[in-house]
Order: sequence, then C-alpha cells, then structure tokens
Amino acid sequence: MAACFTALTICQQSETYRKDSLFSLGTEHDSNRKAARMSQSVAPSAELTALDEAVDLLRGREIAVLTGAGLSTDSGIPDYRGAGAPPRNPMTFAQYLADSNYRKRYWAGSHLGWKRFAGARPNAGHDALAQLETAGIINGVITQNVDGLHLRAGSQRVVDLHGSMDRVTCLNCRQFFARADIAARLTAANPWLANDDDIPLNPDGDVEIASVDDFVVPECSVCGGILKPDVVFFGEFVPVERFAEAAALVQRADALVIAGSSLAVNSGIRLLDKASRRKVPIIIINRGLTKGDARAAVKIEAGTSETLAALMQRLGS
Repeated sequence: MAACFTALTICQQSETYRKDSLFSLGTEHDSNRKAARMSQSVAPSAELTALDEAVDLLRGREIAVLTGAGLSTDSGIPDYRGAGAPPRNPMTFAQYLADSNYRKRYWAGSHLGWKRFAGARPNAGHDALAQLETAGIINGVITQNVDGLHLRAGSQRVVDLHGSMDRVTCLNCRQFFARADIAARLTAANPWLANDDDIPLNPDGDVEIASVDDFVVPECSVCGGILKPDVVFFGEFVPVERFAEAAALVQRADALVIAGSSLAVNSGIRLLDKASRRKVPIIIINRGLTKGDARAAVKIEAGTSETLAALMQRLGS
C-alpha cells in the first residue's frame, strides 16, 4: 500500500510545518521539527518525513528516473496539467499531415516559441540529476520533456521519450536537420515574425498565432517533403526502439523515481507498470495528484527542483 506524504510531513497530520523544515539538514531546523512533532503527539510510525522515507528506500540502489513537465517549470517553461495551467487542445499528428494550414499554424507558433524555448536554462533539478548520474547513483534519465535541458545540464544518458525540439526530420526521406538551421530559414522567409516576442509560451514550445495566411513553411531541402520537429505529436506513437531503451533502464534499476509528471500519458504509465511488476520502490515527486500515486512507496507533494537537489545532497554524501 502506498504511503502518502505531503511536502512537509505525512498526510495524516492535521497541522503542517514550514516548507524549509523538510529540506533543512541543519541541527537547528531538526530540533524545531522534532519539537513540533512532539507537541502534536505524532505516532512513532509517522515520524519520518517524505524525504527521509525516500532516502531510506533509495540508498544503495541503482535508480532509474522519469521526468515530466513539472521539472522544467522552474526554467520558465509552463506545465500542461499543473495547477493553474489553462486548458489546451494541442494539434494532432493527423491534423498536421492532412492540412497545409495546420502546418502553417504549427510552424508559425513553434518558431516563435522555439526562440524562447532555446533560451531556457537548466534548473537545480536538472543539475542534481546530472550529478547523481556522475556519482553512479542513477543509471540515466528518461524524460517526457522535449526541451533538451537534461543534456544541457550535463546528463550523459538521456532517453527523450517524446523526442526533442532541437531536431527536425523529413517525413518523406527521413533526413534530419538541426532546428537552428530550420529556424534561420523560417526567419528569412517570414521576417514579420521578428516582432511577436511577447506572445505567451506554451508547454510544448509553441505560441498561439492569430493569422498565418502569409506564413511560408519550409520544405525538405533534400526531397521537398514535409518537415516536422522530431517530437511525438498527440495521436502519434513513441518509436518502438526509443521506448525499448527507456524500458531497459527501468528493468535494470532497483528503484524508480518519477519527478514532475502527472502520468497522464500512456508512455509514463507503461514504465511505471514495469517497475511495479518487479516490486521495486517507486518514489513520486509532484505537486498534485498523479495516476501512479496508489502504487508509489512514497509520494512527495513538493516542487521537483528543490526535492531532487535535496535527494542529491543526501544520497551523494
């Protein structure tokens, strides 16, 4: 049965502590936390915080990590499903293929979003995972994000489950292109886009454009085919070989940490299933409910970047 914890202490408690009591390793905060517990007459079985419980379960194990959009919010990239996220209807793969107007709208919004997406920087959570990999504590990172921030933080083994926005592929000849090169072609063909930098960014790296009638979509320079960012659209399947690579990391691990994902899409749930069937500890770090909470050994209701940084300090020491 899952043990459900909040960011500060376990769910059964009627009162909460200050947020910094979870992450502080200093004796002053430890003393304050113990005194608070005593004053509330907490049962002995409830005394460990979520972070303490997670560290106890993870220490000495080979860990696989799955990350979602919640990890990148501290880098300025919005979340699809987090608190306050507006409802959206992303373009499907079928729409993109069927209609050139859909492709115009997609590329116009994606081009403007890309300029800001490319300027995002890794946060403390990305840095912590890179350090945990260097220390041999995690075996790599599987990410549902398409922002490339894990690689920029220094992670070496990264499985981009849903692809990456920094690559573009031709759907006809399968030639790959650097996104920066395609962006240069888009800017040259559509110079009017340079003045629209203040439009809000969406989680998948695009923005909403009012009119795209005059927008010029670049074709493949090799065969003239349709270009598409190397990301998995809604209605499109994760490539078999890519999922197999992710599954291999989970299969080899002694524990699974899921950070910043609500597990609302099938690819994440399938990886959770693999860990659950092997009965390895599953730790979920996320603000809000996820579809995997019932199967988690520990659920930490907290921000991902600060929690991963705290785990790195504790596990790496």
